[in-house]
Amino acid sequence: MTNTRHRPVAPTRAQRLASGSAIDAHRHDDHQIVYAARGVLAITTDAGAWVVPATRAIWVPAGTSHAHQAYGDVELHLVGLPATDNPLDLTEPTVLAVGPLLRELILAYTRVPQDVDPARGRLRAVLLDQLRASPQQPVHLPAPTEPRLRALCTILYADPADNRTLAALGRQVGGSDRTLSRLFRADLGMTFPQWRTQLRLHRALVMLAEDVPVTAVAHQCGWSSASAFIDVFRRTFGHTPGRHERR
Repeated sequence: MTNTRHRPVAPTRAQRLASGSAIDAHRHDDHQIVYAARGVLAITTDAGAWVVPATRAIWVPAGTSHAHQAYGDVELHLVGLPATDNPLDLTEPTVLAVGPLLRELILAYTRVPQDVDPARGRLRAVLLDQLRASPQQPVHLPAPTEPRLRALCTILYADPADNRTLAALGRQVGGSDRTLSRLFRADLGMTFPQWRTQLRLHRALVMLAEDVPVTAVAHQCGWSSASAFIDVFRRTFGHTPGRHERR
């Protein structure tokens, strides 16, 4: 990621981001938990992209260059932790499930003035305990590095509803389906269908944050029906797209 700014201290605060606003690429010497209590936040690093709804937070390790993009009006909560505090021993950006208790801890910790409330240290200790118990979530959309994969993924970024087979796409980018299938596993750590589903889910989250109706989201993201989209969405995020919109 180019033009990365160095901001040594990862802040702990709550802030609002208007829909469409962005925070340019930067890095900290501290770890950071990034959580959007409202709206949807897209986080991009050199390794790929994460789209974080209100049921997820992302762990950004110290030194990781990352940028933010808001979809919908985002209520952003940032928790900075010293590089020595890594409760999950994570060295890569990771999405974590946020249950009701962890959500309230993050909200409370980011709203309490620093160095004012004597209970802040106890609150932080419970927050770290909850992070240790938080399941990791496979909602990462990795970025390809191999030229043919980059070309293929660019086609699908432009139109997630493109339902062509890997063989058909391969004819356009100059690779057999067998070769491309092997490259998806080697370069991105997942199969082509898995990657395409992740892309569609990421785009769906963004569209839902922008108040696009569920049926239109399903169609524009490539699902055969609204019910098929709802089923995949529920299995991935634990709730329906309609409930996500109400959140």
